[in-house]
Amino acid sequence: MPTRRAARLAATFAAGALALTLAGCGAPPWADGDGASASPSASTTPTTVPTPVSNDLSTGSTQRTIAAGAVTANVNYWSDLRMDKWTPSAVKPVQLSMVTTITPNDGQKVYLQKATMTAVPGNATQSFEALGAQVDQATTSPGYLVLDPYSYSQVFNVGAVPDAATFVTLQFTYDFLIQTTPTSNEYAKQTATDSLTVAIAQG
Repeated sequence: MPTRRAARLAATFAAGALALTLAGCGAPPWADGDGASASPSASTTPTTVPTPVSNDLSTGSTQRTIAAGAVTANVNYWSDLRMDKWTPSAVKPVQLSMVTTITPNDGQKVYLQKATMTAVPGNATQSFEALGAQVDQATTSPGYLVLDPYSYSQVFNVGAVPDAATFVTLQFTYDFLIQTTPTSNEYAKQTATDSLTVAIAQG
């Protein structure tokens, strides 16, 4: 038969177990009276990421091949002014060098009669008024000989643009005169166009 001491120990143990069980049934410490979380949710503010501006001179230069009838012109464009200096108020030079070929090549010569550059500033939402066109009109007749291996070089300058402009589009027009025969004084005219987009540095 169990002794009185053993009976008392068993009763004490049972009472302690009951107290622990009741304590485990209480509300968890993170719950409040209305069941809402104690940690408020963090609000987020959306950020606008600007659209990158394309830049045909981002590597310092670009090469283009453009066609005008039987004439193919290979044109190199570059600028001696670093791209981070292409600010709205700066004078921004654009150099170009051109050489042409003709197909079929029967001995006719190719002349550049006129080269024109027009700069049109803009941004993601609008275009601004074009700057005045710059024209290089040949001072010799019938024009500048540009048939390979003879080449044409010129510098055009982009003037001040609006502060809100993030890029400028450079529109080029080239007017060529082509001999109809190798000994002829008659010429056919062909026109080629090209364009570059250059980013404006934002200070």
